Amino acid sequence: MWVQLKTYILLGFLIGLLYAIFLILHIHPLFAIILAAIPNIIAYYYSDKFVLMSYNAKILERHELPWLHAMVERVARKAGIPKPKVALVPIQTPNAFATGRNPENAVVAVTEGILELLSPEELEGVIGHEIGHIVHRDILIATIVATIAGAITYIADWFIWFGGFFFSHEDENNPFEMLAGILLIILAPIAAMLIQFAISRQREFYADEEGAKLTHPIWLANALAKLEKGVQYYPLEHGNPATAHLFIVNPFRSDFIAKLFSTHPPTEERIKRLMELAKKMKRY
Repeated sequence: MWVQLKTYILLGFLIGLLYAIFLILHIHPLFAIILAAIPNIIAYYYSDKFVLMSYNAKILERHELPWLHAMVERVARKAGIPKPKVALVPIQTPNAFATGRNPENAVVAVTEGILELLSPEELEGVIGHEIGHIVHRDILIATIVATIAGAITYIADWFIWFGGFFFSHEDENNPFEMLAGILLIILAPIAAMLIQFAISRQREFYADEEGAKLTHPIWLANALAKLEKGVQYYPLEHGNPATAHLFIVNPFRSDFIAKLFSTHPPTEERIKRLMELAKKMKRY
């Protein structure tokens, strides 16, 4: 519940940031929001097709890997949602992701590498995490956040090209207010990006918690430890970094700066929280 609350608080900050820009620059928000919404609405309705196509993922029929279908169906039943489609990604990077705009149009995708690396229990923990994303409508939340952050970025870009049109004569006579507006426009896209990353990290914690309850915290904790090491050995070399947030762990090779701006929380912190949850569940 606290993780969910923090997501809404961060989303409130993002909306407040957008509103502050509108007030200072005396502009109507509708055009920027519509412009930012168009690509995100398209992504919302077709994200499953886009991401599956970009990684050559194949939707598996029921007779293909029937044990995996049974696992996904079992966890989905516990979560109270229809069984998602199951897809296989032909790469050795051990990872998994979920996509689809709602439970009725969801896909759980696993890579060949993850099937080779994890035990059945650990894989079920991962499936629980991905179904947690589906249950919590994380694709919808990511779309809303991306739209607001995109609107802020568009306004910042317009300001660079047409800055003089945004300020009135009263603003020009008040250099402090004008300076505050300029600083806000410069810093707002950075703040929006950081808030977007923070929301993504909170959703990962939330999906971990849901996956642990649907399966077992230890299973998911062990899986995350293996996946973190596995990605170091077999990072994703050819892929779109914009899709990194979809995967259960960042599939790309990360340096210090990349980790600082990662859409995923540190794996050590995720494992620590899962172990604490396991202790609580054991007491009850």
